[in-house]
Amino acid sequence: MLNKELFYNTIKDYKINIDDEAYSRLDRYAEILVETNKQFNLTAITEPDDITVKHFADCLAIFNYADFQSGAKIIDVGTGAGFPGLVMLLCRPDLNVTFLDGTGKKLVFIEKVMESVGVTGNILHRRAEDAGQDINFREQFDFATARAVANLSALSEYCLPFVKEGGLFISMKSASSDNEITDAQNAIKTLGGEMLDNKMFDLVENTPRRIILIKKISQTPSKYPRASSKISKNPLK
Repeated sequence: MLNKELFYNTIKDYKINIDDEAYSRLDRYAEILVETNKQFNLTAITEPDDITVKHFADCLAIFNYADFQSGAKIIDVGTGAGFPGLVMLLCRPDLNVTFLDGTGKKLVFIEKVMESVGVTGNILHRRAEDAGQDINFREQFDFATARAVANLSALSEYCLPFVKEGGLFISMKSASSDNEITDAQNAIKTLGGEMLDNKMFDLVENTPRRIILIKKISQTPSKYPRASSKISKNPLK
């Protein structure tokens, strides 16, 4: 299913070693993704080369920009079809990953993949703004990840409440997100975060990507996250 040569060429400089077992898990994931996508929409990217690069290699770039210790607790917010959280878990089964999404069918898909390849993770069928107010999840994670879920101001309000002090919120964005990064600065500060880094990289030639690292430096005020309607109608500025 995956293009093995293209995969290894794309990730050759990444700070992660993908052994044959991990690659086999990813390959099975790709097969189930394409198969399930015929039943309901998970992704517009279905060609093997595109899945290889634009989904899997793209998600694995996250390992270049943060140090994920064994057992690190990660919540993948708005995980969808499992990007980046499931890709990370299949390559690093030692991570403790929680998959959060409001759509049950997507979480059933993730469970199916995990069962098929023999890894374990945590399924959380909740809206982010509700789970972020739950003491069982609020400020309980070393990392929160999100890939192209919402603009950075809103995304910070959804994600930062999950991150413990000293942890990181990692947002995977398109290269053309300068304005939303500027607009989100005060929101990030209000939520207890601090912009640590904003990294641009070329996934492959002429395919720029961006990873934003936000450190949690203080507790998020208890009124955040607000209801999704308030977040969308009155974003933090």
